Amino acid sequence: MTIRIPFLKKPPLVPVIRLQGAIGIGGRFGAGLNDAALAPLIEKAFRMKPVAVALAINSPGGSAAQSSLIAARIRRLAEEKKVPVHAFVEDVAASGGYWLACAADDIWVDETSLVGSIGVIFAGFGFHELMQRHGVERRVITAGRSKSLADPFQPEKPEDVARLKALQTPIHQAFIDHVTRRRGSRLATGADLFNADIWVGRQAVDLGLADGVAHLMPRLQALYGAKVKPVMMGQRRGLVQRLTGAAVEGALAGIEDRAGFARFGL
Repeated sequence: MTIRIPFLKKPPLVPVIRLQGAIGIGGRFGAGLNDAALAPLIEKAFRMKPVAVALAINSPGGSAAQSSLIAARIRRLAEEKKVPVHAFVEDVAASGGYWLACAADDIWVDETSLVGSIGVIFAGFGFHELMQRHGVERRVITAGRSKSLADPFQPEKPEDVARLKALQTPIHQAFIDHVTRRRGSRLATGADLFNADIWVGRQAVDLGLADGVAHLMPRLQALYGAKVKPVMMGQRRGLVQRLTGAAVEGALAGIEDRAGFARFGL
């Protein structure tokens, strides 16, 4: 039984939303870092009447659209509830992971955190020579000249490369706009920050991509007192998810995560 003592001052509450792994649309059950899966968690965090919300980020990136949607939801609630948001980077906040970090009012890193990769990538394979060697003919019939864009079973076409670059440019610009809007005058002038480079710990701080080297609990105590109460919040898998094909999806998501982190030597 819980006994409530009236007029007893409650410790400052800070929900900590864990954003771990690759960012994508998820499977049938919405697992993974995507707006649909995270929405209930984020909404709940801001309903708890916190003094602040913290983001514990460890993500190599992923979908630009999902990164944008998650970040926009965090900003919308932060401004509506007038609650500050602090981001704490663990191993990596790169690409979409850094997009999420910029949803916070300040960003804190470890000495060894990898930060940045402000760019857009399209990656694929080409199998046309392998198919030719084995006598396999590729037959494609489309309605619409761009329907077979970047078909991996056909030779790479200059017009496909140009089209993909044209698609990447506005996405990259949206990323740049988000970073410059959120980081503002803190960004180092004259530095080439938007060529998809990554930086380590204090390098990111010196360039204005982060605000300092600090860990979650000590920083929250410095901001809100020794009695601050962090509440860890993460996505939970229900019984149906554990007992169904979601296990397969989880394994595939794990492969995607490992591939994403491997790009940064993690």
